[in-house]
Amino acid sequence: MNLHQFRFVQEAVRRHLNLTETARALHTSQPGVSKAIIELEEELGVEIFARHGKRLKRVTEPGNHVLKSIEIIMREVGNLRRIGEQYSAQDSGTLSIATTHTQARYVLPLPVAQLREAFPKVNVSLHQGSPDQVAKMVIDEIAEIGIATESLAHYPELVTLPCYEWQHMLVLPKAHPLTGKASITLEDLAAQPLITYHPSFTGRTKIDQAFAAKRLSPRIALEAIDSDVIKTYVRLGLGVGIVAEMAIRDDGTNSDLIALPAGSLFGMNMARVAFKRSAYLRNFVYKFAELLSDKLARSLIEKVMSGQLCDHDL
Repeated sequence: MNLHQFRFVQEAVRRHLNLTETARALHTSQPGVSKAIIELEEELGVEIFARHGKRLKRVTEPGNHVLKSIEIIMREVGNLRRIGEQYSAQDSGTLSIATTHTQARYVLPLPVAQLREAFPKVNVSLHQGSPDQVAKMVIDEIAEIGIATESLAHYPELVTLPCYEWQHMLVLPKAHPLTGKASITLEDLAAQPLITYHPSFTGRTKIDQAFAAKRLSPRIALEAIDSDVIKTYVRLGLGVGIVAEMAIRDDGTNSDLIALPAGSLFGMNMARVAFKRSAYLRNFVYKFAELLSDKLARSLIEKVMSGQLCDHDL
């Protein structure tokens, strides 16, 4: 047995048992992939996949156990490569970060700049997507670290740690009638057209839950993933904006808008960082985590990654 066979099996599962897509992804031929998998099955003495003719139909029960072992083996191979990279070039390499648009736009610029100052030979690769896509990129080792508010804690393959807490803000034109109220209620907001995030982004779940708890049906006039887009449509008078507080900066760009804290209405949100469980982390990954938050000390991350602490307890 060899690593090529393991890689073919893994990729076949990722590609929903489509050997044509598997071969294309691995830049090889379909017959070569099929032959390698069959040879591995013959060597192991079990069928990893149930077949209908030449087509793979499903993973067998022994195949699921084989896949778990292959996952461990390939993860450790990746760790070996990173150890080699770490000690052959201590302060260079590429840090791949998977994150959402809001984090990339409003939170990461400063820590990325600080990391580049501390490690000038380290390149940074940003991958943006939905929270679920962020989780998958870390699991698939496209990225070493993921940062998002939703979804990350739902994947057992990931170690997730709290990074920082934040709240939503109401964004209104200065002349909007609600700006004259001493306090704004959910009932007040439900009577207004609202402009906020797409349901899978930036704490939208908390917004929906707050209205549902009051049995209110808000009028969502527009959904977006970009806070600047939300603010643009607020300026056009399409409705009341609900954005993350990170997107409200005291730099003069929002001087025509009123921003009001909405944590009391929607609750607080926790942004989390994620690492693939049991992955080997290079020095500059730990440094970047520390730059993100003083809660993310290297000693804490090492304890969680080694299983000495449970990340769900943090």
